Amino acid sequence: MPEVKKILMVDDDAEDRMLMQDMFTEIGAPDVACYADSGETALNYLEDLPDDELPSVILLDLNMPRLNGTQVLKILKQNEKLKDITVIIYSTSVNIIEKEQSLKLGAHSYVIKPSSYNGCIEKAKYFNSLCQEEESN
Repeated sequence: MPEVKKILMVDDDAEDRMLMQDMFTEIGAPDVACYADSGETALNYLEDLPDDELPSVILLDLNMPRLNGTQVLKILKQNEKLKDITVIIYSTSVNIIEKEQSLKLGAHSYVIKPSSYNGCIEKAKYFNSLCQEEESN
């Protein structure tokens, strides 16, 4: 049986996905996450997973083509199978309206992508610890 991934990162930017993968490796959790390059890909992936293999945490970028992060968040929270997954908006946007809207729609939190190496490491540690908390609940 394949190892269940605890985090799903949804981001259309290949560099951001690769950076997060590197950060998880750096903190000793190289296999904790899987990655989707669009909202559509993420939703299809999640729908095909058995309930016991769903991730604990979804890191969701806002600014994506076709289905943006806000649209994906709405779909996730309206889906009986997926609505209880912790969703963290992980974006470069510092727009307070987007933040408030995301939280109102059910996002757990709104995290701005860091611009420094140490900031990236800290975020990876936070995301990894959060999924460990979710697993124990």
